Amino acid sequence: MEEIIVEDSEMHGALVTAQYARLHHHHHCRENQCTSVLVKYIKAPVHLVWSLVRRFDQPQKYKPFVSRCTVHGHPEIGSLREVNVKSGLPATTSTERLEQLDDDERILGINIIGGDHRLKNYSSILTVHPEMIDGRTGTMVIESFVVDVPQGNTKDETCYFVESLIKCNLKSLACVSERLAAQDITTPIATTF
Repeated sequence: MEEIIVEDSEMHGALVTAQYARLHHHHHCRENQCTSVLVKYIKAPVHLVWSLVRRFDQPQKYKPFVSRCTVHGHPEIGSLREVNVKSGLPATTSTERLEQLDDDERILGINIIGGDHRLKNYSSILTVHPEMIDGRTGTMVIESFVVDVPQGNTKDETCYFVESLIKCNLKSLACVSERLAAQDITTPIATTF
């Protein structure tokens, strides 16, 4: 099992976190690939966080590096999205396939299958779980990935780069969710496509 990186100063329920990671975050990691698991605690209700995460057609709602996303047709398992990436990253576009979308278990899985970037054979799983934080209802988000190590890079360099992107996305997800929760906007954000 790979190391679990917790994005908060104190680790809540390490055993439960590890159990969720083992249960939902399966990646077959070949020798030329790297993998990691990141955890973020969010002070917002799980249904609100999930309503943002599950929107395969609107990742820009919380992902700061996405400028535009186009999905042709109704988003469902196997659907593709074309993502435009903001300048400043070593990428311009990404073509991504929806592999898992489970509203009951709150699981989102995607594979990157094309585009102008260095993340070859990238696959990620993101799960959302209810969690008590400081005595209040909150959310634990776990995101894991596996990706090829590009020629000329090490596994550590590749993991560090991808982890940095995911940390930015999770931090932004927390900010958006917590802002909506503070405004008492706790109903799911347009959960139907």
